[in-house]
Amino acid sequence: MLPTLADLADDLASGRTKARALVEACIARIDDPEGEGGRAFVRVNREAARASADAQDLLRKAGAAPSPFAGIPIGVKDLFDVAGEVTAAGSKVLRDSPPAKADAPAVARLRRAGFVVVGRNTMTEFAYSGLGMNPHTGNPAAPFERATTPRVSGGSSSGGAVAVADGMAHAALGTDTGGSCRIPAAFCGLVGFKPTARRVPREGAFPLSTTLDSIGPIARSVACCATLDAILSGGDAPLPARPVAGLRLLVPTTVALDGLDAPVAAAFEAALERLAKAGAHIVSAPFPEFGEIATLNAKGGFAAAESYAVHRRLLAEKGEGYDPRVSVRVRRGSEQSAADYVELVAARAGLVARAAARLAGFDALALPTVAIAPPRIADLLTDDDAYGRANLMALRNPTLINMIDGCAISLPLTGEGGLPAGLMLAGAPGTDAALFAVAAGVEAALKN
Repeated sequence: MLPTLADLADDLASGRTKARALVEACIARIDDPEGEGGRAFVRVNREAARASADAQDLLRKAGAAPSPFAGIPIGVKDLFDVAGEVTAAGSKVLRDSPPAKADAPAVARLRRAGFVVVGRNTMTEFAYSGLGMNPHTGNPAAPFERATTPRVSGGSSSGGAVAVADGMAHAALGTDTGGSCRIPAAFCGLVGFKPTARRVPREGAFPLSTTLDSIGPIARSVACCATLDAILSGGDAPLPARPVAGLRLLVPTTVALDGLDAPVAAAFEAALERLAKAGAHIVSAPFPEFGEIATLNAKGGFAAAESYAVHRRLLAEKGEGYDPRVSVRVRRGSEQSAADYVELVAARAGLVARAAARLAGFDALALPTVAIAPPRIADLLTDDDAYGRANLMALRNPTLINMIDGCAISLPLTGEGGLPAGLMLAGAPGTDAALFAVAAGVEAALKN
């Protein structure tokens, strides 16, 4: 089993390992010709990472390490600015852009805590898909059945999840607009967190939707994600785990349970049964607000409108260089009028308020992170219809939470035959700290 951030911090503090050794081990995994490194990373900062690790080892030796996690290697999604590097956002049309002059605030905060940026992780082009496929940089495969039947790793933060699952990094910095941290976590057996969007500064991150974008971590435990979120948000240390006994969990029967793949449904029901036996109060009830979201997004929603505003000139100049599966979704933004957009903003505000009121009597929502098991890559390479259906189903449940401006975390579940799935716990806007405490208790109960 790969170590958590707490495990690594203990090893560093005790002298059982050094930052340089951690970095060398990650680089060795990235460079393994039999591994996924070439598909999980678009850039590997070998020498810079080694130099940073050496510096953290010296600081720790002098008793001046900036945090217990100083020297731990982390991957950064390709849409974040890193000083001196081009921010390509998974696209070839931006590769000739000037290098970033400064780190994005999220990257800078991780560096200040001593994390070592080992490289830039692959992603869906411009973060506009939930499957993680990219014709420009390759399709990193999820760990399950990789040798025999490669499956998508989930998007859009695909390479980061594969890197963490394979030990090429010990955490990854991602973004989540409609599930882009949670879907890869569910498909790769990890934990992924989507904060309330306003909590982590989004400057220096190439936007998909300025309304829905949020910045969060992918890691190996709830505690790992809570630690990283505290650094990214500038918040307090995580709260203690809540005991499962007495928790009130709402299972929304509107939309979220429709059309589940059988292994996902079985894994979700088994998780609920274990939580109920541990003393949680599970309430299944309609969540009418979720039934409104498809209608609100009928013309492409915020992502189409806001991405089109960013891309329309670049599409006119270099549209042939885009992944067609991405450009067709961006171009949908041209179908929305200003009045459509104003109405969408107002409708969402009402949706957020009503959903928060409905959640007031519960500790968290509980639903499957993704309605489907990770599809086989081969089934989607040339079949646009199959790709479109899978993408919609991958994004559906996570998007429900982005649209109500909530916070959410995906915990790993194991389905039939080892097939990966996810349990998503979600809360109202601003309840991030409480959600982490609930998730830590649920995580412990599911492991017992």
